[in-house]
Amino acid sequence: MQLHNRVAIITGGASGLGKATAQQLVAAGAKVALFDIQAENAQRLVEELGAEHCQAFTVDVTNEESVAAGIEATKAAFGNIHICVNCAGSGDAIRTVGKKGPFPLDRFEWVVKLNLIGTFNVLRLCAAEMQRNEALTEDGERGVIINTGSVAGIDGQIGQAAYAASKAGVIGMTLPIARDLGKLGIRINTICPGVFKTELMAMAPQEMQDNLAANAQFPPRLGKPQEFAKLVKHLCENEYINAETIRLDAAMRMPPR
Repeated sequence: MQLHNRVAIITGGASGLGKATAQQLVAAGAKVALFDIQAENAQRLVEELGAEHCQAFTVDVTNEESVAAGIEATKAAFGNIHICVNCAGSGDAIRTVGKKGPFPLDRFEWVVKLNLIGTFNVLRLCAAEMQRNEALTEDGERGVIINTGSVAGIDGQIGQAAYAASKAGVIGMTLPIARDLGKLGIRINTICPGVFKTELMAMAPQEMQDNLAANAQFPPRLGKPQEFAKLVKHLCENEYINAETIRLDAAMRMPPR
């Protein structure tokens, strides 16, 4: 899929990996709708990229009505929806049984609801719109979905039971969704980032950042959000990549802690 004049919805688009993705796609000629609950950050990005290229909508990805309203607002602003990039998510660090007792069930449910159910909620509603698009390529492509997993979904650390489960779910649904949507001309892939130097990570103590970077083989550093965004761009443009889960981690393998 060529990106010029295509329309992308990016959840969690106001910061971190989502923000870098928005910047990358707009630079490639796409129109971007930011779905985020961080309204002020999202509006600053709109001002940076230009309202003719980017619009922001306050959307709760776990709420069906909120996502549906965001999709309608995106269509009103830009027309059709061609790309869905799910970056919204959060983590937690609680042992299954710790000094304060067992992992609070409501907290586990919240992480899974945001990272897994929220991702599925957005992609299913976007796919329902994408199927109505005219074919964009000679093979009949109508849409692209890119989800954000995590290396934690493969080698989660101590305290990451909820986060790892949610991201493993994102990884696990990639192939069946690709099979569901193939006849509609819609592709789906999942990126599993290692540790990236987002705004939040940049606030961590330097010693902590250095210890995390030491797990990367080469290059021996944290990932750059722009590197995630470049992969998103390539997955949009390379029509033969489908149902893949791609680690983006400089050969990083996370230790138990």
